Amino acid sequence: MSNEASSWWQPAIHADRRPLLLTRNRIVAALRAHFAHQDFVEVDAAALQISPGNEAHLAAFATEAQLPDGGRASLYLHTSPEFACKKLLAAGETRLFSLARVFRNRERGALHHPEFTMLEWYRAGETYEALMADCAAVLALAAEAAGVTRLSFRGRQADPFAPFERLTLAEAFSRYAAIDLLGTIASDGTTDRETLAAAVVTRGLRVAADDTWADLFSRVLVGLIEPHLGKDRPTILCEYPVSEAALARPSPHDPRVAERFELYACGVELANAFGELTDATEQRRRFEAEMAERLRVYGERYPIDEEFLDALAIMPEASGIALGLDRLVMLATGAPRIDDVVWTPVARGTGR
Repeated sequence: MSNEASSWWQPAIHADRRPLLLTRNRIVAALRAHFAHQDFVEVDAAALQISPGNEAHLAAFATEAQLPDGGRASLYLHTSPEFACKKLLAAGETRLFSLARVFRNRERGALHHPEFTMLEWYRAGETYEALMADCAAVLALAAEAAGVTRLSFRGRQADPFAPFERLTLAEAFSRYAAIDLLGTIASDGTTDRETLAAAVVTRGLRVAADDTWADLFSRVLVGLIEPHLGKDRPTILCEYPVSEAALARPSPHDPRVAERFELYACGVELANAFGELTDATEQRRRFEAEMAERLRVYGERYPIDEEFLDALAIMPEASGIALGLDRLVMLATGAPRIDDVVWTPVARGTGR
């Protein structure tokens, strides 16, 4: 199926893909019914936004609005419906979900597509542990809709009905990399790059002179930890360092870590969840730091959505999660590439 992105409409190729796509439809229908039964309201978030998000390493698609008065305004296709959904929480919604088409530039591969579907849901007044229970229900529903008892990806399998493994980042770094992660983080959240670099070298990973603490953290996570996650059963990887959780509130029991978790199955990251930060001043500080890093690395920065910060100031305590629907369908169908489960894959183009 190597030419699907450009010739998915060929009858023979479509015939091979169609069973996977119909399974996708069944999974979407099951999820919609599930959230409706839980008294969630489905919302549609506008894809065009003033800011696409303010994470340093997420690349957006930029466009321009031509205004009625002849002026022009920069806009972006959102990388997530998060800002819009949180504004709706501020407006008074208490349980909402969105099946949003989102857009991320510079991403294409077996697990990445420039336009994909994000399932996001939010619970006002509830902890992020409630989202962990939601994840168990979502994986089980997807498997049932697909008629399978195992999730699979390239030879790896996980039982979606089994109790999830729960692992903190500190535990994962100790178990799989023999690194004391929290020993490189001060009580105020500042990080010790040199201590982490010395540990990374002993693990046989490269360390460049311009690597930041965050670069080294990601290298260990991707290279030594993620391949072990979600084997045989799904894994909840939680308590991320505060510096790696720009939109999450600090943990009440350890200020060095935040209420953030990611869900893995078959070695694949499926979802990212937060106990949401509601301190607008702190959120602005984090956004500015993220955009300063983006400017350093990529030579550009994205604007900050001031209305989002205004909304955050009145938003209730809440927890929210973003799950890659296409990846979930991949694992439920055993598809090897994300293009296999997208109805109309984006053409790859010819480059220049």
